[in-house]
Amino acid sequence: MIIAVGFDMVELERVARVWRRHPERFLGRHFTEEEIAFCRARRDPLPSLAARFAAKEAFQKCWHEPHGWRDVWVTREGAKPVLGFAPLLRSTLSAKDLVAHVSLTHSRAHAGALVVLERP
Repeated sequence: MIIAVGFDMVELERVARVWRRHPERFLGRHFTEEEIAFCRARRDPLPSLAARFAAKEAFQKCWHEPHGWRDVWVTREGAKPVLGFAPLLRSTLSAKDLVAHVSLTHSRAHAGALVVLERP
């Protein structure tokens, strides 16, 4: 059963402006080391960073309890993006018998993410 759906879309230029102004602060505050390494390995890291930022926002729209930016991250299982969670958040999701699914996308100007919380 679907419990919640969250969607977020960001403008790549908006993310680029913040990243240019405060590159290390922006990355360190919002992304895990794994996310940063994955994105920096891309020819153009901006779309991947923006999609991950959108995924964190999309999850927040499903999850109305407070948590930090780095408590939710995007990792991969093969080619499939999946959400990772800090221990407290992961245990809360598990206790509530919830599973999160994520889908990422980007174009030349925007990046977006859809998160679905499901109770299997």
